[in-house]
Amino acid sequence: MKFLYLLLTRSTSLPSRLIGLFTSEPFTHISLAFDRELTVLYSFARKYPAIPLPAGLMEEHIDRGFYRKQGDIPCALLRIAVPEKIYFHAQTLVYNMLQRREDYTYSILGLLLCRMHISLDRPNRYFCSQFVGTVLAQSGALELPKPASLMHPFDFCSLRESGLELLYLGGLDGVRSA
Repeated sequence: MKFLYLLLTRSTSLPSRLIGLFTSEPFTHISLAFDRELTVLYSFARKYPAIPLPAGLMEEHIDRGFYRKQGDIPCALLRIAVPEKIYFHAQTLVYNMLQRREDYTYSILGLLLCRMHISLDRPNRYFCSQFVGTVLAQSGALELPKPASLMHPFDFCSLRESGLELLYLGGLDGVRSA
């Protein structure tokens, strides 16, 4: 068995505060990692730490860039045990997307419609939780209760009966030092 890791966060950025205001949920962003150390996180996020747009498929790091500027923000770390075949399938999906990252963009419209419970799937356009949900569903790691385009970051916390395990809940500094 291998593990896939999900890091949920809520930053102090204006977009995060707005999303939090509309959803009233504790987390506004989600990333996927393939190791417990969270060496590299994958998500649809801002390309430059100082500004929210442009955004797209990004490699994130909890010890530099945007997260370093955020400090000890609230987070949750989840993991799911999967067979090696599914783990490598999820990795392949992400790595294939990274090979063509310029073809992918952030789905602002999808994010807005998600908040209104309207599903929108457009080729090569994702927001963070849609991306993570798509990778988990397409790899066979997790069956989603609704379309990936309707998944919020916090929705993944309610999937514990599906095998997601809460490893940590607290400030991001606790994940950094673990």
